[in-house]
Formats: sequence, structure tokens, C-alpha cells
Amino acid sequence: MAALVEDGLFRLLRSTVARSLEISAGTRLEDLPRVRSDRAVLCALHQLAARAARLAGRLTNMLRRACRPSVARGLVADLTRSRAELIAENAFLRQQLIVASRGVKRPHFRGHERGLLVLLARLLPRWRSALLLVKPETVLRWHRAGFRLFWRRKSRSAGSREPRVAADVITLIRCMAADNCLWGAERIRGELLKLGIRVAKRTVQRYMRGARPRSPHRGQSWATFVQNHSVWACDFLQTYDIWFRPIFAFFVVDVNTRSIIHVAVTRTPTRQWTAQQLRNATPFGRGPKVLIRDRDDKFGPAFDRAARGAGTRVVRTAIKAPLMNSVCERFLGSVRRECLDHLIVLSDRHLQRVLAEYALGYFNNARPHQGIGQRIPIPGERVGARLRRAVTAPPVLGGLHHDYRAAA
Repeated sequence: MAALVEDGLFRLLRSTVARSLEISAGTRLEDLPRVRSDRAVLCALHQLAARAARLAGRLTNMLRRACRPSVARGLVADLTRSRAELIAENAFLRQQLIVASRGVKRPHFRGHERGLLVLLARLLPRWRSALLLVKPETVLRWHRAGFRLFWRRKSRSAGSREPRVAADVITLIRCMAADNCLWGAERIRGELLKLGIRVAKRTVQRYMRGARPRSPHRGQSWATFVQNHSVWACDFLQTYDIWFRPIFAFFVVDVNTRSIIHVAVTRTPTRQWTAQQLRNATPFGRGPKVLIRDRDDKFGPAFDRAARGAGTRVVRTAIKAPLMNSVCERFLGSVRRECLDHLIVLSDRHLQRVLAEYALGYFNNARPHQGIGQRIPIPGERVGARLRRAVTAPPVLGGLHHDYRAAA
């Protein structure tokens, strides 16, 4: 207010001075007394404007002090208010104090606390003056959000609507979406048209949404990739004979079927010997697409050249990452637990005979494997769901294991 008064007086003074200067520029000698009187008037006006500005400043300060809340004025105002309004204001302030007393830098209102403040603001006429932690716009935004939530719940249907698509069609859509991660809604709709089922694309999207897991990287799984390629894995197993001398066993495992391709035993595993074992496992140059091996020094460049001669690409695992060759590592653990931990190795020939009987005979042709659904790596003639013939159990490794088969 003081600033407005001072600004108006100074504008008036400036216009008066400019007019006086214009007049003084064209005055004569006989007009000098009148010019002196005009200057006196201007000085008086300037002093009057300064006094008016100081007076306006004092009035503004007095108004601010008068409008400042105090205990006495609040008590007088509360005497004129109703009991319900006072109770609502106390609850309004108490809820804000509960939130502020949580000891965090920025107190956060929970959902039920927001709803309570909105309800109390509806009952309290002067709720804006009782806000301490948030702005009035925030309370209004909470009220609009609650209004939308209320009408969304009120406008939904009373009962569950029966789907217009048959249950078996819904099951088929979900199975297609789960089994074929590369298929979209339009592709599944085309597959359904092949079967004579006509549904809309939006219908397919609705039912395939929950069947397919949400993953940032869509594509085939590692198991599918391995299944589509012939992948072998190889590794060494170190053990000791009766005289505590080291003996090394070399295995080649088919990752897809879990069958053992090749077994060899030696006391001095050189690079040339390892490369020759790979040539023995891939006669006539028939090898897999991919061969997984670790970074052991027993392989070397000669092993890689032998693999390239069979048309095989060698993949080396990372350092200290045995899970990259998990199938072979799991097989080596089975060899130790089911075979080597129960016998004493007498010589390298003894170990070769035992491992050949266990791996090439029992493991490939008789032992169910968990990684392939309890199936046998190289399945033979087996009975169906019902046992129709007698069962024989020929011993393996002197009775350490038994191979249960239907009698001929």
C-alpha cells in the first residue's frame, strides 16, 4: 500500500517538474520571481510525498500486526463457533501432528490418512487455515482422486460377466501363448482360424496377457537353443589309485540327450592325447555343431584344430564359471557319488573298465535322468503304463546298482 502511494506521488511530481522546465525554458527576465515560487511549490510537494509514504508504511505494519493470530483473538473466535466445528478442527490438527511426529525428513500421508483429511475438510468450513504440512491444492487433489475412485467402484457391474468365448478356446489361447513366446496376438488368431475358431484380436490379447510371463527380453530360452543344436561338453575328472597316484578320466557328454559319447583314462593327459581322444569321439569327421570346454591347459590349440576338422565350433567357458558347463559338471558329480566313492582304483585299466561299464553301459541305457524328465538317455524297449511282464534286475558293478527291465 505504501509503495503504491509513493509511486503515484512521484509520478505526479515528475510530470509537474517536466512542465515547469518547459515553462522555464521560454520565460523572460520579468518571469523569474514566478519561477522561484514554482520551485518552492515543488519542494513542498516532494516533502509531502515522502511524509505520505512513511504514513502508508506505518499503516501497513499496523494492519499486519492486527491480522497476526494470537491466543486471545483465537479464544474469542472459538467462543463463537459450534462444538462440532471445534471437534472437527481438533481431529484435523491431531492427524497432521501424528504424521509430523514420525521423525522423517518429509512425512508421508498414507491412503487412509488422506481420506480422513478430506472428510474432515468437508466438515470444517475454515479448513485452509488449519493446514500445517500440505497446501490446500494437495487436499483438493486428494478429494478429486477419491471422487474418481468412488465412482469407478460404484459404476462397475454387479456380477461377473460370463465370457462369450468357450472355456476350451480360452485354455487353447493360453497354451499357445505360453508355449510360443515369439507369437503375437495376430499369429495366435491365425492359428485359431486354421482350426475353424473365429475370435477377435482383442479377445486373444485379453486371455494371453496372463499366460505369458513378463520378461524384458523376449525370445527362445537357453534350453530351446540347446535343443535345436547338437552340443557336446567335455571335461576331466581326477582321481587316485591305491598307491595315491593321480589318474585322469576324460569324458564327452551330449548336452541334449545327457548320454556319454566317449570315455578315456590316462596318467599323463597331454595336449596331443586330448586331441586324439576328440578324433576318436568324432570318427569320419562327424562332430557336433558346438563343443563346450573349460580353459584347462590340457586342451590347447591341437584340441581346437581337431574340433575344426570335424566341423565343430569350440566354446570356452568363462574363468571360474562352472555353471557354463553345468551338464558335464553334474555328470562328474554323479560318477563320484555313484561309482568312484565305492571302490578302490587299482590301475588305469581297472578305472577304464569300471567307467566304461558305468557310463557307456548303465548311465546311457538304464539310469533315468532328472534333467530329461526321468527318461533314459538312450531309451530301449520298455513296457507301457501297466506292468504286463515279469521284471528282471541284472546287477551293475557287482551289485552296486541294478538295471530293472521287463523279462523277455
